[in-house]
Amino acid sequence: MPVFETDTEEKSEPVSANSSLANPSPTHHKANNGIMSVLRNISFLILWLGQIFSQLADKIYLVLMIALISANFQTQGESISSWVSLIMIAFTIPAILFGSLAGVYVDRWSKKSVLVVSNLGRGILVLILPFCLLINKQEMGFFSLPWSFWLLLLVTFSVSTLTQFFAPAEQATIPLIVRKKDLLAANSLYTTTMMAMLIIGFAVGEPLLEITYNWGENFSFAYGKELLVGGCYLLAGIVLMTMRSREKDKDRQQQENHPWEDIKDGLRYLQKNHRVRNALFQLVILFSIFAALAVLAVRLAETIPGMEADQFGYLLAATGIGIAIGAVFVTHQGKMIPHARLSFWGSMGMGAALSGLSVATNNLILALLMTVILGIFAALVGVPMQTTIQAETPSDMRGKVFGLQNNAVNIALSLPLALAGIAETYFGLRIVLMILASLAVSGMALTSLITGKSGN
Repeated sequence: MPVFETDTEEKSEPVSANSSLANPSPTHHKANNGIMSVLRNISFLILWLGQIFSQLADKIYLVLMIALISANFQTQGESISSWVSLIMIAFTIPAILFGSLAGVYVDRWSKKSVLVVSNLGRGILVLILPFCLLINKQEMGFFSLPWSFWLLLLVTFSVSTLTQFFAPAEQATIPLIVRKKDLLAANSLYTTTMMAMLIIGFAVGEPLLEITYNWGENFSFAYGKELLVGGCYLLAGIVLMTMRSREKDKDRQQQENHPWEDIKDGLRYLQKNHRVRNALFQLVILFSIFAALAVLAVRLAETIPGMEADQFGYLLAATGIGIAIGAVFVTHQGKMIPHARLSFWGSMGMGAALSGLSVATNNLILALLMTVILGIFAALVGVPMQTTIQAETPSDMRGKVFGLQNNAVNIALSLPLALAGIAETYFGLRIVLMILASLAVSGMALTSLITGKSGN
């Protein structure tokens, strides 16, 4: 019968990438039970479940907005793009404005409270969407947009703002509840879940919303879609209420400076610590590639004989399988290999897989194989780089650093989502995939720089 971890003596503290976290002894490696060890840690298991529900809701939220626009605002023969673009802008602006600022306050506040309140708040906001749509859609407000649509934009802006607080609080909590020797395994689950939700969430969003809508119709309830998304947020908040964060006063920033001064402190820290800075840069590249892939997968499915455009989810699911395989490898073998070297191999492998995918546009088996390989090597970049940032950042700086990270990642996600489809139209699918391969290899060059400086 497993014994659940409740001790607080071995919380993770900042360590060098040259320490036992990156190069442990074989005895230390054998003593580690990997993923099963962190899953026996109830606090981490609760945090992980909260992450799943919250990030699934994040991805389906945008699909929900498209469905609401189509049903309530789009007129016959009108393109939906302009309506969706406004929603995307409302969702992106908080990431640009508040991403770094939210991290500052995460360092000052109870991280568990931030996790709980941000999820409950988002859940409540989603559940009031039906009331927003009750307003007369013919009554125009600013810029000839219906007042009811302006309320949708306001709700979207508010949901995204709360998300900026949730993300750094979640990342800063992991080193507080996970023992030092289990940090790599914990980040394998965290990073795998984050990337999997990015690609799978968009694929399953529409089918899930349709199922809940049909279920609601059986009970004469027309708001099943809103209940699904809002319920996921609320469930995440309720689950996180039961977590023991083990946070102490020393884990929070004691001196409250002007927020801009704290943001500058985070930037200065990144400037001084080249491993953390370069790890963050590689994560930005990684998520840019996967955001573009989420868009290009639709066109790729359309070009493959025997597939339809709406079956792109199979390609994304194959990538998710690859990420899981790669995360298992990193968890069990990564402690014996320096993080910089893992990321070097991962960047090379991603470049090769994307190049292979560019010539597999007419072969289903080869395309699925390339997407699995891409996922495997992506995990070799994402997991060790996320672990490097957590391991080397002091506890009272994590919120600021993760706030800056999420700010950069959110911007990196938004640009490919907006530009990938346009680039494919002008240059073609194969050329865009080769551009992504080149972007992955640039991460390889950066890893070589890290390896040279650290002596690994």
